[in-house]
Amino acid sequence: MTFGNDRGTAAASGAASVMAAMSGGVDSSVCALLLQQAGYDVRGATMVLRGGEVLSDAAEGEGPTCGSSRDVEDARAVCRRLGIPHDAFDLRDRFEAAVVRPFCGAYLEGRTPNPCIACNRFLKFEALQKHRRQLGLDYVATGHYARRRWDEATGCWQLLRASDPAKDQSYVLYHLTQDTLAHMLFPLGELTKDEVRELARAHGFDTAEKPESQDICFVPDGDYAGFIEGRCGADTAFEPGEIVNREGRVLGEHAGLIRYTIGQRKGIGVAAREPLYVLGKDASANRLIVGFKDELLSSGVVACDVNLISGGVLEGPREVQVKTHYRQRPVPAVAEQTGPDELTVTFGEPQRAAAPGQAAVLYEGDIVLGGGSIVRAF
Repeated sequence: MTFGNDRGTAAASGAASVMAAMSGGVDSSVCALLLQQAGYDVRGATMVLRGGEVLSDAAEGEGPTCGSSRDVEDARAVCRRLGIPHDAFDLRDRFEAAVVRPFCGAYLEGRTPNPCIACNRFLKFEALQKHRRQLGLDYVATGHYARRRWDEATGCWQLLRASDPAKDQSYVLYHLTQDTLAHMLFPLGELTKDEVRELARAHGFDTAEKPESQDICFVPDGDYAGFIEGRCGADTAFEPGEIVNREGRVLGEHAGLIRYTIGQRKGIGVAAREPLYVLGKDASANRLIVGFKDELLSSGVVACDVNLISGGVLEGPREVQVKTHYRQRPVPAVAEQTGPDELTVTFGEPQRAAAPGQAAVLYEGDIVLGGGSIVRAF
């Protein structure tokens, strides 16, 4: 089993060395197991993202948040069971700078960011690949449900959706580059979640029944506004302001723009002939824009911070499928590169609530072409 490694830097049969990214969950535990069974020289690695001094074997547990001391200990226990070494890398400063602060800043500016994309991009891939190179290892492997493949026709690595569409995580990986993919392995890409848990049970892993992390790991109670207010203090995003419709007619008063998200229906507090939804935020005027359900629909989006996995550019208008939300089913669209760092994506049919700050990810069948961060819908 080579996990798409038909043109890698080393062959599994030659005991290629792999840094297995281990979050302390069941997916990454089975990832390490499958690598070992396939003959790789495996070394576990866990990112310390939260908590106090958690780098020693005597670390105290602190609850189920990603990158916590409990996660480090759970990963370490699996490594002991497999008989492989384990490292814990202190990436708290990088996590703060690349994920938490940008998350807070985006919300204060009226956008709806996806911090999991930033964490994957700057921590799980950029930072761990750096450590891989420093240790002289061949690959980083993760427990993502995704696949990679070498395409002889184009001479490029391809990122593909997972075989199980219910667990596919390719949406949060659109930022991957040719160099990163050349040094990546995705052992779970052909499996279902049930198969992964069964493997964990069969090998006696304590992580077999560990629940999946929900919501944003550093805001476990889901109170984004409270978290940001506690970190950033007073800001106009917390101040009351006008609720208006698209024509600018004042309908009421909001409780602070940060407390609302695009597409939200509940909690607006304005009576109308039919339910109102949040259509947008005007941060400069501290206005919340609302309207009826059909007004949520948009014809397309413009995205920046563009990455195309092939490393090239998008030549002319191209028929694709696109996702603008993690859980969305890909829908037909036409994508065009309208600037060096700009994509314009026109949907085949109007779509709901494409929020600035989310990602627009392009697909051709199972192949992930790339994507960018939505700056506006039209």
